[in-house]
Amino acid sequence: MRYLTRTKFTVIGLGFLAAVSLGVYLIGSGWIYRIGFPLDDAWIHQTYARNLGTAGAWEFLPGQPSAGSTAPSWTLLLSIGYWLGFDNYFWTFLLGWGLLWALAVIAALGFKQLEPRFAQFGFFAGVLVIFEWHITWAAGSGMETLLAALVALVVVLWTMRLISRSGKVGENPNWAWFGLGALIGFGVWVRPDVITLLAVAGFAILLGKGNFTQKLKQEIWLGLGVLLLTGPYLLFNLLLAGDVWPNTFYAKQAEYAVLRDFPLWQRYLNVIQPPLTGVGIILLPGFLCFGYHNLVKQDWVKPLSFLWVCGYILVYAVRLPVSYQHGRYLMPVIPVFCLLGLVGAVEILVSIPEGRWRRLLGTGWALSGGFILIIFWILGMRAYAMDVALIESEMVSVAYWLEENTEVDSLIAAHDIGAIGFFAERNLVDLAGLVSPEVIPIIRDETALEVYMNQLGADYLVTFPKWYPELVKEAELIFQTDQPFSVIQGGENMAVYRWKGD
Repeated sequence: MRYLTRTKFTVIGLGFLAAVSLGVYLIGSGWIYRIGFPLDDAWIHQTYARNLGTAGAWEFLPGQPSAGSTAPSWTLLLSIGYWLGFDNYFWTFLLGWGLLWALAVIAALGFKQLEPRFAQFGFFAGVLVIFEWHITWAAGSGMETLLAALVALVVVLWTMRLISRSGKVGENPNWAWFGLGALIGFGVWVRPDVITLLAVAGFAILLGKGNFTQKLKQEIWLGLGVLLLTGPYLLFNLLLAGDVWPNTFYAKQAEYAVLRDFPLWQRYLNVIQPPLTGVGIILLPGFLCFGYHNLVKQDWVKPLSFLWVCGYILVYAVRLPVSYQHGRYLMPVIPVFCLLGLVGAVEILVSIPEGRWRRLLGTGWALSGGFILIIFWILGMRAYAMDVALIESEMVSVAYWLEENTEVDSLIAAHDIGAIGFFAERNLVDLAGLVSPEVIPIIRDETALEVYMNQLGADYLVTFPKWYPELVKEAELIFQTDQPFSVIQGGENMAVYRWKGD
């Protein structure tokens, strides 16, 4: 009974703290400028979701089905709000709060699973996840990030639990591995890179105890579970875009291909910096200890989660080595990193002989970690508010202007298209290639883009001037925003040009 009461307190308490954390970020954004989303990509999801929820059509532009949504499952969740008639902000932030709450609860339970000696401190693992500023930022981003993070955390803990029950693969029921595979398959509908979790579960079976036949049988059940949902995802994209992966899978890599010219070690360090900004740097020794300590013990399954975090970062360092927007692409690994880092820190402290030094080091680490956690949570609130202000004062403001000052049948070439697609509802040429995949091969070639825009008969060009310096020379400036938020962050104001193509 006492355990149930403690668990109930943990769940309710974490839900309240999650509401406080996200609520403060939303209030901060409203105070600095207004409520909104910190990424233009969030409006891409909103546009797909609105069209799906109100018209039952999977399309960004009316009458043009496309695979511009990287996360169909997230778009589907958002569309429920439109179908029910909820305000889109209310429903999106409600989902963000629910995911933040769920992540915190799973982290608390995961700490108890990995450190049963100190199960009473599981609540603080949840608190750590809630107030890690990247995670709160993601909860209010309107993006699928936290859903992917939740899938990752559950898969990691579920895999370790299946093996740790007895260490024998064959003693676990078939449905357990099938269900784990299905969860990974669902994760692919959230973010395609979640498929990397298959390596965690697959190698766990190989490294667990059991004969070849048992392991092969469980690998098959795991694979069937993955295939059950991944197969339809690949078919979904193939039917919409003619390829098994969404347009964004190729567009982002093409846009930032020049960054792959740097040495791999430099790219890795560049990509890993944002997640370590904040309490992550305090958790890094514990994270490294978790991996090393379990390898020394030859507990081969636990280090798989450690290797997955490192490998996930490596994948982005190889293919998409960007660190902008606070390392948004690495946010799905941060809850796993936080949990393992916290468990590893406990293992470091426990390894010190009991006495005065352990108490001093433990107290000092907890106080410094808590201080850094809260300080960066506050700084993160300002960063979130400024990001929202930038998107609202630039992309959204331009979208409103286009809706009021351009012809309904205008063709607008734009980078970015999210807010324009949602508010202006004009025909668009996506210069980032998300819903215009034919742009991807020429995404950085301004001469080719000019020819392409002329062939289509574009009427307007919308962009930040420095993004396409040659294109804007050929156009007439007719509108430019004047808010300071983009300039304060080292950017410029977005502009609308009348395109005078041949």
